[in-house]
Amino acid sequence: MAPLTMDEGSSDTEPEGFALLQHGHRDMVEATAFNTYGDRFASGSVDGKIKVYNRHRDGSWVLCDTWGAHTSEIIELEWLPPSIHPNLIASIGADGKFKLWVEDPTLQPGKGRRFSAHSGKPVWDLRSTSRSSFLSFAIKHNPETRHTYLALINRNALLSIWENEEPENMEGWNEIDRVNVCDRPSRGEEVSFKLAFDPNLEPCYNAVRQGVPRDALGVIVASMNKASIWRTKEISHPVSLGSTITKELYLAAELKGHRGLVRDVAWASGNIRGFDVVATACKDGFVRVYQITTPSKANRGSRSREYARVPDHFVVAAQRIPENGVRNAPSGIGAGLASARPGTGASRQPDAPGKDGEVPHAATEVSKLEADRAPVWRVEFDTDGQLLGSTGDDGKLSLWRREPSGIWSKSSELAMTRDVPISL
Repeated sequence: MAPLTMDEGSSDTEPEGFALLQHGHRDMVEATAFNTYGDRFASGSVDGKIKVYNRHRDGSWVLCDTWGAHTSEIIELEWLPPSIHPNLIASIGADGKFKLWVEDPTLQPGKGRRFSAHSGKPVWDLRSTSRSSFLSFAIKHNPETRHTYLALINRNALLSIWENEEPENMEGWNEIDRVNVCDRPSRGEEVSFKLAFDPNLEPCYNAVRQGVPRDALGVIVASMNKASIWRTKEISHPVSLGSTITKELYLAAELKGHRGLVRDVAWASGNIRGFDVVATACKDGFVRVYQITTPSKANRGSRSREYARVPDHFVVAAQRIPENGVRNAPSGIGAGLASARPGTGASRQPDAPGKDGEVPHAATEVSKLEADRAPVWRVEFDTDGQLLGSTGDDGKLSLWRREPSGIWSKSSELAMTRDVPISL
């Protein structure tokens, strides 16, 4: 990245309190995101543009570049992990497209082409099937296997998982599986969908002991007034020279108790404890924290099987829908896996509970945290999974800490105030 000019009198001290940033968008800001190091900030607006700011050593934020990313409002933004690429931004918009933008540090800032040097186009984009736009996405990268995974969900409740095996080639994505996580919402109905990957490199050791593959993916999904945990299982397919293994999604657990739309979900790091911890933000004004366990086969009663059972109204489809009438053509091993997988072009029926690699999970609500009786919009764990932050209509940032007993309680509260001078 080209160095930015700074005043010689700038200091390394950070200003106290909040910094108000004049974003410069022509319309309301819909999405914001920090990079991993916290020194770069991106904002997306209803005007369809993305702005990137760089943080100076004196604490000020300076505009780096602005470009037209979507033809309609931008719904979500995210910086990809630096282990994939130092400066790579993903975005989804109401135009029904997911796009990846890579920075060219050789170009001059402020010219509108630093992140769109490829003839003004992203390095890779994906259009949602039918006319339903994507509402949420999540990205996970495994630095050991160098595989990158992308989860997308659109307004029709269709969840799809994509895989990239070469971080150097951000255009080589292959679809793993897709599934409808709930009934399709009615036309004009208020909707809420959100995704989050399991941030841990492997499932917790208790899950592995019960049969969950070490490379299995875990996704927590908020779908309308429900939340659920989805896992991938390994499916073996015969080929001419032996057999090949692919991944398929299955419902592992349902997170019950919500009395409104689930606005956000989060999955905590640190599953070395032997179980997983997830959280949801609900419109009913509560933050709920769940503990996800995998009961041993000896302790699995008849009730535990219901966590792995796919409800009747869930429709699982294996059909790969072409994008704009043209199917993505995988090459090499990807082409062999795609051709070896049976059932392509037909609906995949739900498997019997607890069979064919499905491991039942149990979800227990450990804490129900009230956020000043105001709808909660966002939740997120810290890197250790011991601190949970939530924001809502009350305009405050509430921090919840996990006690040794496993119960979560409020640790602190942060709110922005503005001093108003009083004239006498």
